[in-house]
Amino acid sequence: MTDPLDAGLDIALTELAAAPRLLVTLDFDGVLAPIVSDPAAARPLPGATRAINALTGLPGTTVALVSGRGLADLAAVSGFGAPVRMVGSHGGEFSGGDGGSLLDDEQQALKDELAVALRGLVDGAAGVALEHKPAGVAVHVRNADPATGARVLDAVRSGPASWPGIEPTEGKAVIDLAVLQVSKGAAIDVLRERVGADVVLFAGDDVTDETGFARLGPGDVGIKVGDGETAAGHRVAGPEEMVAVLERLLTLRGAG
Repeated sequence: MTDPLDAGLDIALTELAAAPRLLVTLDFDGVLAPIVSDPAAARPLPGATRAINALTGLPGTTVALVSGRGLADLAAVSGFGAPVRMVGSHGGEFSGGDGGSLLDDEQQALKDELAVALRGLVDGAAGVALEHKPAGVAVHVRNADPATGARVLDAVRSGPASWPGIEPTEGKAVIDLAVLQVSKGAAIDVLRERVGADVVLFAGDDVTDETGFARLGPGDVGIKVGDGETAAGHRVAGPEEMVAVLERLLTLRGAG
């Protein structure tokens, strides 16, 4: 395997590692864990788990997973707990959060209506799955044939995704429909403020991660994992290469 750390990325990590307070924010699927057909079977690569656990033991270092998955689902598949922070539902849920219900009565009623409409729309289409989340419902077509996937997603876009009060977020072979406005970029802003971070690293693989890259500023480092247009300043090929990034950051910050 070729070295995933080009000179520019290595320099950026070296500068990042010297910051007094560092926040490392990471998407899960496609970044720490390879994409699999069954989302419940996704697991982080062992090297990623080791590096993250080691990073959280360093002074002034906070690691957070920022995912579109529901918080409970993210905790189950990732295997992480405190001190690793977790943000689920594209920023709709924070681990150790603020208490209380995520949705008010009106939002809950809209979510129930949304679920009924999507069940009728999907109607047993082969390879299409609904994922129920605290803030809404996601429609996955990764395992559907291309024609079926396109038909279902078009119906979702012209139907429930256009309803007032619904916030659609499109990813790779998925549309996530939420009943409150959330984004990974806003979640990173909240985390940065809560931990008093001087700099932030954010790594993501999907179009939903672009809101995160857009929130990064001077001294921060954005890493796109995989192909596709991006606002991130750096890119690596896949989760295996992302492990090398985390290991390099661990070495640099540990030495500091």
